[in-house]
Amino acid sequence: MRGAGAPGGQGQHSGKMGTLGHPRLILLTYLLVALELTCLFMRFSIMPYLTRRLGLDSVAFGYLQTAFGVLQLLGGPVFGRLRCPAAVALVANLVAAVLSFTCIPISTKGVSTHAQAAPPGGAQASVFDLKAISRLLLRPGVLPVFLVKVVSGFPSGLFMVMFSIISMDFFQLDAAQAGYLMSFFGVLQMVIQGLVIGRLSSHFSEGALLRTSVLGFIVVGLAMAPMSSVFHFCLLMPGLVFSLCALNVVTDSMLTKAVSASDTGTMLGLCASVQPLTRTLGPTVGGLLYRSFGVPVFGHVQFATNVLVLLALWRQPLAQKPDKIW
Repeated sequence: MRGAGAPGGQGQHSGKMGTLGHPRLILLTYLLVALELTCLFMRFSIMPYLTRRLGLDSVAFGYLQTAFGVLQLLGGPVFGRLRCPAAVALVANLVAAVLSFTCIPISTKGVSTHAQAAPPGGAQASVFDLKAISRLLLRPGVLPVFLVKVVSGFPSGLFMVMFSIISMDFFQLDAAQAGYLMSFFGVLQMVIQGLVIGRLSSHFSEGALLRTSVLGFIVVGLAMAPMSSVFHFCLLMPGLVFSLCALNVVTDSMLTKAVSASDTGTMLGLCASVQPLTRTLGPTVGGLLYRSFGVPVFGHVQFATNVLVLLALWRQPLAQKPDKIW
């Protein structure tokens, strides 16, 4: 028998959440994301060597990466011919899908008191409702932060989407050595994002961390221009990873705080679209820049772009909002 003040849907939600506690749910979600990204980077690690074996140059590889970015941006599932890594990725993702459907609840948050429910029989907002997306971007404090997220991170995104070609051509690494380097990059990202950013966010404001990340991009870009060896890049990698992690964490936090609780999912979707946008434009642009000017151009572009972003941040600081009340 339900209590007098408890809606039926909320009672069913609480019962379903009781089957899997929040700590176990977070751990399972983390493992599923780690499995997904591991399979994805298995594919990334072999693509440049496969394309080179097929006779493609860096520009053609950029076109191939652009095609991947377009498909990722549109969300179209495309399966290629199975190689060993692709077969493993297929099986692992099937397992992850089964776990997602059986163990992850439909909603992990209670009903917000501020969320406005749609009236009975009313029209539901479409997933591809451009007016709703435009409305979110035009809310006070949203568009400037979103532009900083896109513009500041795009130069490093150019470098990262071309890194597999750079590691093979410029650093002269084989597939195993490139894999070790990417593993080092992943460990750095895990440590910095999981430990460093969290502690800094409790002592400094989001605006200060955002300006620090942009300043880090400037310093790394300036030091990247004369880069000549893989050891030089390893010295720059902590600064690059810190700037990337700080930019993504801080801007995501600021953007989700700037909208209502009911719009949080849409805003997170917009934040997630930045990476496939970079993977759509980055490979073609990066391939042309790399063929015309070499590796130093990525440092020059990162330095110049983030100097402009930092000047804009100092002239007009971004407004910060307190945490939302759920």
